[in-house]
Amino acid sequence: MKIIVALVVFSVIIIIHELGHFLLAKKNGIVVEEFSLGMGPRLLSFTAGGTQYSWKLLPFGGSCMMLGEDDEDLSEGSFGSKPVGARIAVVAAGPLFNFLLAFVLAIFIVGNIGYDAPIIKNVTDGLPAQEAGLRAGDRITRMNGKRIRLYRQFSNYGMFHEGETVVFEYERDGKTYTATVTPTLTDNGYKYGITGSVNYARVRTNPLQTLGYSAYEVYYWIDTTIQSLKLLLRGGVGLNDMSGPVGVVQVIGDTYEESKPEGTLYVWLNLFNISILLTANLGVMNLLPLPALDGGRLVFLIIEAIRRKRVDPELEAKVHFTGLMLLMLLMVIVMFNDIHRIFA
Repeated sequence: MKIIVALVVFSVIIIIHELGHFLLAKKNGIVVEEFSLGMGPRLLSFTAGGTQYSWKLLPFGGSCMMLGEDDEDLSEGSFGSKPVGARIAVVAAGPLFNFLLAFVLAIFIVGNIGYDAPIIKNVTDGLPAQEAGLRAGDRITRMNGKRIRLYRQFSNYGMFHEGETVVFEYERDGKTYTATVTPTLTDNGYKYGITGSVNYARVRTNPLQTLGYSAYEVYYWIDTTIQSLKLLLRGGVGLNDMSGPVGVVQVIGDTYEESKPEGTLYVWLNLFNISILLTANLGVMNLLPLPALDGGRLVFLIIEAIRRKRVDPELEAKVHFTGLMLLMLLMVIVMFNDIHRIFA
């Protein structure tokens, strides 16, 4: 059952992404030749409104294939026949729909259980935070100038800025204070000496606050994904730490199984939470300026908009094909690591 749940969640995220491309293509009069879920041979297929809708064998990925997307076709209804602004909108719509999905799911979570306020639960005796004057009950508002609205932001900050001295801004009894804290290296890494949890200070919200904190929830996951990519480029994590579709399905399935004893509501809350992470991650990754990704296509379209002349479609197609092959190779490596972790 957990595998079925995981595949449904994964498939919905992919469908929403491709639906963004599909709806904007239709709105701009672009012929969508095929809208599909999965990869490989077709299992089921039907045609409606000039578009073939397919469900394919391998439950990873999907596609929205548009007429003339990768060639010089300028016939009526082709991708290349439309103004560059329309094509930019079509390509960008996939990632934007991922962020929209994250926002909708966040409304459900924040509306039900509130947000995790960045309030200190305890300060460890003898460690830097206590020596700097921080106390239990203080609400952290900024770290080195970065606005802090969620406890998770505080807990992740040390991972992305390991060993750095931090200027904390915090609130106590309605007043704002600052404290400079240099973390201490312990056997478990660098520590400020501050403890808390995402469930220690859950704050319920009114409808307007729910919308605001739901938007901030999406921002949090986008920012976390970007910071993780920076950590990868700095060598802080390696390929062995990455997960592909197999690993994602495993994590979703495990989340489902672990949530069942808590009741139906918590199953939905935890599945929605991991879905926010995944859909925001997919949106950010697709906006990276790499060949074959939406971000890579946007680079060529922006160049075209600036120079008012289309980049040679044959050259662009070759660049995207090369990028696709490299991405497929990376996927194979990551998938091998996923399978190895499952059976190790």
